[in-house]
This record gives sequence, structure tokens and C-alpha cells, in this order.
Amino acid sequence: MFLPKYPDSPTPPPAHTHTPTSTDPTPVQRSLPSALDRNTVAALVLGGVVLTALLAAVAVTAISVAVAAVVLRSLLRDHHRR
Repeated sequence: MFLPKYPDSPTPPPAHTHTPTSTDPTPVQRSLPSALDRNTVAALVLGGVVLTALLAAVAVTAISVAVAAVVLRSLLRDHHRR
């Protein structure tokens, strides 16, 4: 009841019918579009690295300001209680 049922004669996979036109195929060399040269790609990568570093610096600064605010608030609260 729970056993799989296989077909009696499985169909063979389709045969490869493509024949190359030449015996020595030349590799296709892909190049960048004309608007993107190596200098543009390098500038984009460098810009991404700089922006990522600036974002990390802003995040670290925000965290340190938040920690300083919490510490100052607790110090001022203790000062007003006395």
C-alpha cells in the first residue's frame, strides 16, 4: 500500500542533438559595457568602502553618546536625591 510504484519501462533521457560547427571553439571574452571601465568600477568600490566606514563611525558614535547620556542621567539623578 505504501510502496512506490515505478513505471514498467522508464523513458530514456533526451539525447544531446547539438553538434558544434567547428572543431576548435574559441572562448567568448566578455567585456564590461562601454560606460563602465576599470577606473569607474574601482571608484565605485572605493566609494562603497568609504561609505561603509562612515556608517560604522556614525553607529559607534551614536552608541557612545547614548551610553554617556545614560551615565550622566544616573549621576544627575543621584545628585538631586542627596
